[in-house]
Amino acid sequence: MKTFIYRPFLIIMVISFTVIGCSKDFLNIDPTGQVPEETAWQDPALAQAFVTGIYSGGPGVYGLGVGGFDEQMLASLTDEATFTHTGRNINTIMEGSASPSGVGWIPESYGWKNLYDNIRAANLSLEKLATPKIDTILANRLKGEAHFLRAYFYHQLLRYYGGVPIITRVYDLNQDYNVTRNSFEECVRFITADCDSAIWLINTSAMDKGRASVLAALALKSRVLLYAASDLNYLPLAKTKFPELAGHPKPELFGYTGGDRKARWTAAKTAAKAVMDLGAGYKLNLSAPVSAAEGKTNYMSIAMSGYSKALGMDANAGSEVIFGRYYNLNVNTGGGVSINLYNGPNGYHNWAGNTPIGLLADDYEMADGTPFSWNNPVQKANPYVGRDPRFYATILYDGAPWKPRDLISGNVDPANQIQTGQYDLVVAGKKITFNGLDTRSSAIEDWNGSRTGYYMRKFTDPDPKIVDANTKQLVPWPFFRYTEAVFNYIEACIELGEEPEARLWLNRIRFRAGMPAVTDAGEALKNRYRNEKRVEMVFEEQRYFDVRRWMIPQETVGRKLTFINVVGTFQPGKQLADLYRHDENIYNYTYTPVVNEAHENRKWVNKMYYAPINRDEMNKNTALVQNPGY
Repeated sequence: MKTFIYRPFLIIMVISFTVIGCSKDFLNIDPTGQVPEETAWQDPALAQAFVTGIYSGGPGVYGLGVGGFDEQMLASLTDEATFTHTGRNINTIMEGSASPSGVGWIPESYGWKNLYDNIRAANLSLEKLATPKIDTILANRLKGEAHFLRAYFYHQLLRYYGGVPIITRVYDLNQDYNVTRNSFEECVRFITADCDSAIWLINTSAMDKGRASVLAALALKSRVLLYAASDLNYLPLAKTKFPELAGHPKPELFGYTGGDRKARWTAAKTAAKAVMDLGAGYKLNLSAPVSAAEGKTNYMSIAMSGYSKALGMDANAGSEVIFGRYYNLNVNTGGGVSINLYNGPNGYHNWAGNTPIGLLADDYEMADGTPFSWNNPVQKANPYVGRDPRFYATILYDGAPWKPRDLISGNVDPANQIQTGQYDLVVAGKKITFNGLDTRSSAIEDWNGSRTGYYMRKFTDPDPKIVDANTKQLVPWPFFRYTEAVFNYIEACIELGEEPEARLWLNRIRFRAGMPAVTDAGEALKNRYRNEKRVEMVFEEQRYFDVRRWMIPQETVGRKLTFINVVGTFQPGKQLADLYRHDENIYNYTYTPVVNEAHENRKWVNKMYYAPINRDEMNKNTALVQNPGY
């Protein structure tokens, strides 16, 4: 199967002509960089190029873009991470001060205008292909892709803003653009209908990686139906925790006013099972946990999706990705993505952008399945020993082994370990306090350093030959992966009271990671499931929406940031000179979690359930109503 690479859409047709003498015929030629619209839809290659362009967009259109691999990630609007660099409008959101005139940072892939620009392109494709002038099989496939893409863009709008105007035609100039918002229920019906159309039209077509497929449409349908069944979108319940809904002029924009919740959970379960039956997944047929080492490798392989040359990475894990954003295979010509540069340690000359916070690190269980606790003196003394194997594949912590540092920073760290603490060190015969190379007081870079004491490892290619500061990587962004559908199935089973089935699949996910089986029931099982999804799907744009639809934001994203302070002091009679290394035979280490309100004074206010609609959009379409609390 070929890999489909997203590129900005540009159609260029070269028209050959001959100018004889001073003939005026040369004035009657088409521009060489443009194609008449009617011509484009009569040519199979050009028609396909236009639909291809919707994936990544043309000028002024974002498309699917880089997926979640922005410099600023959605994870930093959750209790997964914080964005290191101030002045980027994240505080506006996380401190509850966003407004229609100051919306704060909104990722490009959730921007109102960007999404509607792409919906317009999908609508144009469907209009032009309604009576196709190209091969019917190709036309149907392209229509199927357009239906999927339109559904995807609408689901982004729906989960970020609530019910939005459903537009199915292409507007021309000087038309009335005032359109009311459709209800949440109408949007769900529309999106799932588009998914069904995509499934029917794409049918058995063999799709390149990166293009819409039957499985991708099923995965999108599964996600939307899961959201539809959730607490936030059942208004009789939601209003009790989000009272601003009751005072909104159109509460139906945000959920169902009633109806059969069991039927909605059943629909969500059925949709998830359809994905599971058609897809493959990765190592989800286990009946017992793998070793801790294999669990870590499995999880790293899934994150790499077959695009790492690092030793031990299993290319078969690429089967997890149902729909992804793939990159140009020739990195020498500018392809690839810089997520490694964006998030890597400053001691390697990276930017330390989205750094894990202590709240996330603390939620990884011990390897035996018990919770980690700072109140446990043994665990407090050795917080990075004996944890869930996924912890080590996701987070870089003080003392963690990492890539060769001398490839970019010189021979300053022969041990190649993350240094986020302060340590005793003998230099020129005197004991000093040495600031780790990956701190904000680093001798290498004293600016781009983590504030939290942690760095993101997941999605960074561990291949030691890739120097993150100056080499892009090829790891794809997973818009949908198989395990998400499994989680959807588990959640629906829990809500329907089918706990044995839920535990069966929850344990299969855990076994793959090297974690023991759970035996919980009732509310404990629900909480275990939620934490399992938190650590398995971290940094994949799940947490932002999960805590909202579960209606638990106050006790999750509303918490204050926590960092970790690490100090290493010489043991009696021991010392280390010149170059520091993590060594528990020489040092006594202390780990102190601290609450930080200076970088972000996080709090939760109910208006944060949905993003505000920008005032400019409200002015352009006066039929819109604003979201609750704004």
